[in-house]
Amino acid sequence: MSAEAVIHVIDDDEAVRDSLAFLLDSADFKVRTYESALHFLSQLAQVEAGCVVTDVRMPGMSGLELVRELNRRAVPMPVVVITGHADVPLAVEAMRGGVIDFIEKPFADDTILAALRAALQRGQDSREIADERKIMVERIGSLSTRERQVLNGLVAGQANKVVALELGISPRTVEVYRANLMTKMRASSLSELVRMALIAGATL
Repeated sequence: MSAEAVIHVIDDDEAVRDSLAFLLDSADFKVRTYESALHFLSQLAQVEAGCVVTDVRMPGMSGLELVRELNRRAVPMPVVVITGHADVPLAVEAMRGGVIDFIEKPFADDTILAALRAALQRGQDSREIADERKIMVERIGSLSTRERQVLNGLVAGQANKVVALELGISPRTVEVYRANLMTKMRASSLSELVRMALIAGATL
């Protein structure tokens, strides 16, 4: 678990916030508490990486509405919702929107701690993937138009001769572009080059 990861507890009930904060602090988690989803969103620019645990039913903005807003803003932070029995349909809907888990009240300490540890690991994995994709996108952005065309052909599995024919250049020139691609993308093999392009995503 990342030492910098923070659990952001959002609940309009002060007693619940304090109880969760005490439990998480005792389990060596860093904790921040917020009395509403709107309060959390107002602090979003300064919010540390980690995960969110939020009640489903809250005044002003519900937990489900918060999930939708985080998705709209493309915030890569895993969310765990806590819910009363009557709120299970809402929690299920939230999970369809990307929530990692939902915990029914009353819950055991071990249940919420296990869910949050899993959410933090999921969030860490997602951030690592996002960071790698960003690097690959930046490298592809450094390519010339012709280099990108050659890369597209290689990703499509085309041989040098086929790429050359489609682009109206010689196979030798394709080899030169391919060597440039390997250097700029910092790839040690064709398979690694293709993997990088796929990580960067869709159409180049």
